[in-house]
Amino acid sequence: MLIREFQIILPLTVEEYQIAQLYAVAEASKSETGGGDGVEILKNEPFDTEVFPPNPPLLNGDPHYTTGQYTHKYYYLSQKVPGIVRTFAPTSALILTEEAWNAYPYCRTILTNNFMKESFSIMIESLHSSDITLQNAHQLSPKELSAREVVVIDIGDITPSDKDYNPSEDPTRFHSEKAGRGPLKPKWWLNGYTGPLMCCYKLVRCECKIPLLQGRLEGMIQRQERRLFANFHRQVFCWMDRWYGMTMQDIRLLEEQTKRELEEQRKRGSLRGHKGEE
Repeated sequence: MLIREFQIILPLTVEEYQIAQLYAVAEASKSETGGGDGVEILKNEPFDTEVFPPNPPLLNGDPHYTTGQYTHKYYYLSQKVPGIVRTFAPTSALILTEEAWNAYPYCRTILTNNFMKESFSIMIESLHSSDITLQNAHQLSPKELSAREVVVIDIGDITPSDKDYNPSEDPTRFHSEKAGRGPLKPKWWLNGYTGPLMCCYKLVRCECKIPLLQGRLEGMIQRQERRLFANFHRQVFCWMDRWYGMTMQDIRLLEEQTKRELEEQRKRGSLRGHKGEE
């Protein structure tokens, strides 16, 4: 099993990020859904210790994280995975099941696959904090800490040669008219920045028990997670003038509308979004 902690530093408050993240998830889902691939939302409902309870409890049973929002989704990935996977995998292996428990500022997401069953899993645990210096945000044991690799993602470190580059989602060019933030330079938080500051600590554990391919596939999954986190958080920042000032009620209405749009796009629309890396 590979364990990596991705640390994404952002010029936002923790409260702003809660709205920004949910808005960006809805919008990014639409941009990645079409032509049979993409996201199907099955459930989006509150959870507690009796209804959709997480097992095990979140963050070692911390009582602050016993209620929140539960989501259950399918990801259809026939064109989203690398060619090596498409070559060997049957269609049923290219559908991921996602369950997530969002007890913000902590969240757990688990991805599984019905074809591979216990041989495949990805767990993403996210803690969002205004302290960007936490050394053990996820309360790992000494053994887990020794196995963990830390990767810092700088959303201001991007060039037009990046294969995912989109000029409208370039933090080095974006300035928020509503919030007065940006543009960002590489390592912007170390160079005189005085505005809001937070860090997303995303711990990713992936396991893919396929003989002869386990190490290669787990490494590929972790690289893809880094790519997804970098792209997503550039969008979060560069879409600031869209979500800034929204309320949680606004977000829930957007999510309901997005659920209907996704179903229509996935069944009838054309293929959209990123394709898998080789």
